[in-house]
Amino acid sequence: MSLSRHIDPEELVKRFHDSHLSEGGNNLRKLMKTSHLTPYGTRYASEAEVPKYRLPQEGAPADTVYQLIRDELDLDGKPNLNLASFVGTYMEPNANQLMAENLSKNLADNDEYPAMMAIQERCISILAHLWGATKSEKAIGTATTGSSEAIHLGGLAMKRRWQEARRAKGLDTSRPNIIMGANAQVALEKFARYFDVEARILPVSEESKFRLDPKLVEENLDENTIGVFVIMGSTYTGHFEPVEEISKILDAYQERTGIDIPIHVDAASGGFVAPFTRAKAGGPKWNFELPRVKSINTSGHKYGLVYAGVGWIIWRDESYLPEYLVFELHYLGGTERSFGLNFSRPGAQIIAQYYNLIHLGFKGYSEIMENCLSNARLLSKSLEATSWYTCVSEIHKPKSGAADVITGAKQALSGTVAESSADYIAGLPVVSFRLSDSFKKEFPNVKQEYVSLLLRARQWIIPNYALPPNENQTEILRIVVRESMSLDLLDRLITDIVAVTENLIEQQDSDLSALKHKSAGHAGGATEQPTSKGIFKRLEDGIHSEPSEATIISLTGPCELAEASPVNLLQHNTGRIDCVNSDRRPATAVLPGDAYFYRYTVTLLKELNSRRD
Repeated sequence: MSLSRHIDPEELVKRFHDSHLSEGGNNLRKLMKTSHLTPYGTRYASEAEVPKYRLPQEGAPADTVYQLIRDELDLDGKPNLNLASFVGTYMEPNANQLMAENLSKNLADNDEYPAMMAIQERCISILAHLWGATKSEKAIGTATTGSSEAIHLGGLAMKRRWQEARRAKGLDTSRPNIIMGANAQVALEKFARYFDVEARILPVSEESKFRLDPKLVEENLDENTIGVFVIMGSTYTGHFEPVEEISKILDAYQERTGIDIPIHVDAASGGFVAPFTRAKAGGPKWNFELPRVKSINTSGHKYGLVYAGVGWIIWRDESYLPEYLVFELHYLGGTERSFGLNFSRPGAQIIAQYYNLIHLGFKGYSEIMENCLSNARLLSKSLEATSWYTCVSEIHKPKSGAADVITGAKQALSGTVAESSADYIAGLPVVSFRLSDSFKKEFPNVKQEYVSLLLRARQWIIPNYALPPNENQTEILRIVVRESMSLDLLDRLITDIVAVTENLIEQQDSDLSALKHKSAGHAGGATEQPTSKGIFKRLEDGIHSEPSEATIISLTGPCELAEASPVNLLQHNTGRIDCVNSDRRPATAVLPGDAYFYRYTVTLLKELNSRRD
């Protein structure tokens, strides 16, 4: 393998900056003038770099700075195509306007912004009722910057209550521990590390559906356990953890030992999914209907449908929030009772949350969550129909059991059959999938991470990463289906996944690892491979079918379409073909009939050309 030298781009630019603008040793740049006729018409056009790490002595025109920063941000991925994140990227124009009008309001200034504080209280009340709070208890809660802060607050309350109970009995309080699954989001482990609590991170397995295993919970309880973190919506696979089953285990443990161990439910995503879908939590209880659940958190900026920056935590009763942790502040002429890790923070997201709650109502949220789950099921079934992929998530799998059979029979007899999430295993609208065993056996040189890299070249951001420890020999690709994933966009996504996979099959002996360090979309000199027999055949029984009349294409010139050797492509439902020509420039043509062809990379098209003769 050849050696390569490190090249410092900034040093390179500095060296050659003025080399083309000198004459007889004189720097011509000094003679140049800028007029600022446009945002680009300043010294930053070609005379000087934009300051990056030191404050400039002089400022620059506002429109220039705006344009320069905006241009650099164009290098970011498109938020709507960022399928790695649970965080919402769409809000309605009216909500955007409300946020813009209230960006300057500080949530810490209670006395100055009483209307905003009243809106926060309303949101807390709405969520408490949504999660099953009873009238006999006085639910209490607060807005946070996200679920990470909310989880820390929930953990601190459990730790303080444990300490107070132990001290009242004269017992040691130096070794608190908390239980969570290895699938827990990093915020849960951060709580334990930052606040000196032993994290008992229990391994997950395929048998436990890659989530917290109730049997292991029972084996790891002791008098120093301050609580159990139970997750409503694993970030890996979208599975809901069995809150009610764990609650029963803790009930039985208390009966045997007298030790009362609470549950905090991390419903960062599930808190806005489970209440609104027909699947609910899959049947069992998960919220304040269970007495052992003392606190619940959620992220308003996930399926609460608000932009990043708002979370919520609710305690079922104020007695579960130790008074020691609550600060009474006399600030700016008012009195504020506060419990949080932050002080000043934006209030616009709280206003946007209230807008969504009132505008959408229960019915609106239900419609959105059902749509998300429906699209996630379609994606799951489509991927498995190729036989190339196996889904690790299970929201596309029908429920089983006598009750479901009876329900289905009743619907059939009454003519009211309507598919909904209630017919399937409950979970988040998340599709976690991997290359199937049969695919890996047939194409052992195709690496799953290349699927992620090549999709990134098409602007889709879909991560490929290992499952939690103990199962980390398995890697998954994960797609989060959010509100903005329309059926049309989903169709394009499926098309691109299929096209990328076919391309990898064609180039199965090529090393695409350089894509991890270079700009996506420049695969270099990939080796062209002959078409594998049957790779198009696999989709016959899936979402696509073969064309009634085989249409063969190749590219012979910059924008020319011509017949080629008999290699059948796949038909879809439109009459457009998008491809890349031999000059690596896009070519688009409309063909007769309804033949729709997948977008192919230049390598495959070059192969078609080479096989014409």
